Amino acid sequence: MCIAPGGKGKSLLAKLLRHQSADCVRRGLGVALLLLGFAVPASAQIYTWRDDNGILVVSNRPKPGTPETQPRSYAVPKAESVRATRFVAPDRSRLYDDIIEEQARLQGVRPDLVRAVVQVESAFNPYARSPKGAEGLMQLMPATARQFGVTNPYNPNQNVRAGVAYLRQLLDRYGDNEELALAAYNAGPGAVDKYGESVPPYRETRNYVSKISELAPARPRLPDTTIYEVSEVVNGRTVVRYTNKKPQ
Repeated sequence: MCIAPGGKGKSLLAKLLRHQSADCVRRGLGVALLLLGFAVPASAQIYTWRDDNGILVVSNRPKPGTPETQPRSYAVPKAESVRATRFVAPDRSRLYDDIIEEQARLQGVRPDLVRAVVQVESAFNPYARSPKGAEGLMQLMPATARQFGVTNPYNPNQNVRAGVAYLRQLLDRYGDNEELALAAYNAGPGAVDKYGESVPPYRETRNYVSKISELAPARPRLPDTTIYEVSEVVNGRTVVRYTNKKPQ
């Protein structure tokens, strides 16, 4: 005889005896899953384990005392459609809004782009330090900090000022191409140049660019509408023409 899961609809638990045949266990497990299917949404996770007596337990909840199998995720302030695996308290991110807005305005960089870089780099932790030695909100490497006159990389004002200035420098270098500037911020300009001014094929760098692009999508770039006046001498006469191509 096979013992099927007992209990009433809300119990969601099925216990099968250890010494039942394999076929019996399979049938009992099927009944348990059927019962669970009536009680929980189809997308729910089903967990199984054996208790101290060797009895199989089936549940829509993880075994007590064990962590969830899926990584926990958290909402990202000002980016409700994206979730991060590191928690960022809304109040913490707002602490630096004024600094970010001011430095972004001074450097002509989108504030939401700066905010996304800070989120991915440090999760708005001003004391963050990476194993490679990057420090502060925007994870400045020591050489970059020195280049922009930073004396204390853990000072939010100094760190954001230098980080945004460096980001502006990279945007200028790559013609305001945000993807290339972000790739260079992560992997260094040398890596971007090495691969013909494209995002290097490094998994970390590509994930980095992708995450920030999701948090702060780039605005569509408008076509260049600059008109140039060109003067030419034709048969001894000066002829003026206009073109959208920059003269060589």
